[in-house]
Amino acid sequence: QVQLVESGGGLVQPGGSLRLSCAASKTIFTAMGWYRRAPGKQRELVASITRAGLPNYSSAVKGRFTISRDNNKNAVYLQMNSLQPEDTAVYYCNAMYQFVDYWGQGTQVTVSS
Repeated sequence: QVQLVESGGGLVQPGGSLRLSCAASKTIFTAMGWYRRAPGKQRELVASITRAGLPNYSSAVKGRFTISRDNNKNAVYLQMNSLQPEDTAVYYCNAMYQFVDYWGQGTQVTVSS
């Protein structure tokens, strides 16, 4: 089993920034990613990154969010800039280990004035 522990959520005003972190309990050799679920909506991919560091972004966040990864720390990060109310959601870290999908517990991000 793999534990994914997230941190960094919170309340921020529109236009503000937050940085999410996710630490895995084991070495992840595949892509890691961030998903989010907004109230009343389905979970959606925000961004993912391969072990080699190749990122992929949803169109909703491209240009505002940056995903990065530290393989030495088994960690993935999400730098979120220019946050808007529509970014309000629970954000989940995701990783696949030995062909099984693992999820973090989720961290709440609320963008409101």
